[in-house]
Amino acid sequence: MNWHPPRWNYTDDAGTPWRVRWAWPDKEPGEYLLEVVTAGPLGVRGAHLSQGHFELLPEDDPQLPALQTERQRGEIISHWPYMRAVIRAEGCYIKIFRPGGAAVPAERCAQMDRLLDAGAFTAPKVLQSSPDTLVLSALSGPTLGEIGEDYVTIGEKVFAGAWEKWSRAWLAQLSAASDVSRRTILGAMPVHSAEAEANAVARWLKRWLRHTANVPEVSTQRDTLMAMADYVMANLLGSVPDPLVWAHGDLHDRQIIAGDGRSPFGLLDFDDAAQAEAARDLAYLDFHLERRLRRNSLTPARYLKAHTEVLAVARQLQVSPDRFDAYSDARWLRLACSSFPSGSTLATRVLEERVEHRRAFGSTTLTAAQSLGSRS
Repeated sequence: MNWHPPRWNYTDDAGTPWRVRWAWPDKEPGEYLLEVVTAGPLGVRGAHLSQGHFELLPEDDPQLPALQTERQRGEIISHWPYMRAVIRAEGCYIKIFRPGGAAVPAERCAQMDRLLDAGAFTAPKVLQSSPDTLVLSALSGPTLGEIGEDYVTIGEKVFAGAWEKWSRAWLAQLSAASDVSRRTILGAMPVHSAEAEANAVARWLKRWLRHTANVPEVSTQRDTLMAMADYVMANLLGSVPDPLVWAHGDLHDRQIIAGDGRSPFGLLDFDDAAQAEAARDLAYLDFHLERRLRRNSLTPARYLKAHTEVLAVARQLQVSPDRFDAYSDARWLRLACSSFPSGSTLATRVLEERVEHRRAFGSTTLTAAQSLGSRS
């Protein structure tokens, strides 16, 4: 078997260059579904990769029948083949799901109207919904991720101020969501337990192992990941979990709208909102920050500031350092199961560094200074 993992760039039969944004293993080893983008009117498309052969998929996704009609209303900005798509239209965003798939996201949005602290965060309004689609109002302003990568118009003081505001807002939100008046709403939300996190990671690992079976180039990495999986699972399931709180479910700095500095922050995408340990959201957010640092899209100084704020919030919420570490490791293990060799190699190296650090210094969450020092 020849191994043909996804590359970052392809050219179709017409000579058009495409950049890969996402890749998922398909049903058979050596086959992948891709989200690709190119300049001009072609924009975003789905694609298929089979044993290294790149092929664009038809614009009308058979698993997303609503896409055929809704794409006339605006520009497709995201298309995960056979799963979902997002269209940017005038003053709104249209999320396209498989038939019947919009019901749960619509319910989550309705719950957010009652759970969000209006003084801390705002959320897109549901303008229209159907079994297959969800139309949401647009929120203006850059995300924290965009602010972090803007070194022309955003100075260090503004960047620091944005993260300090986020930390105050997040503490206010967690406090508001646990208020007596909101407990019934919170209690109706699904629970994402440590067991659920472990099962999700196990699915990623199983899929990666299946798609790299009999590939000599990754035999050593396979052994390492299997050992790391045992380590991560033991930490997730072996320490006492923290209390459950409201959780965004997929928190990262591009889900947080910083706005204009005067209005509340905005939050996007509540499809995975649930009851979970506070450590999960914070560890996921911190994972994205460290990943940007390691990819040189975030400077050490900016990483240090944002990372410090995340850890400060964790302390305020009395998050157990062991639980923070467990969820952080789980997120890195998921990246280690990436279809892209670069992401998989990076994440495997991070996990190895962490195990080595804990054996030397004990199982504690790295401080910002230690975290930066381990990368020098």
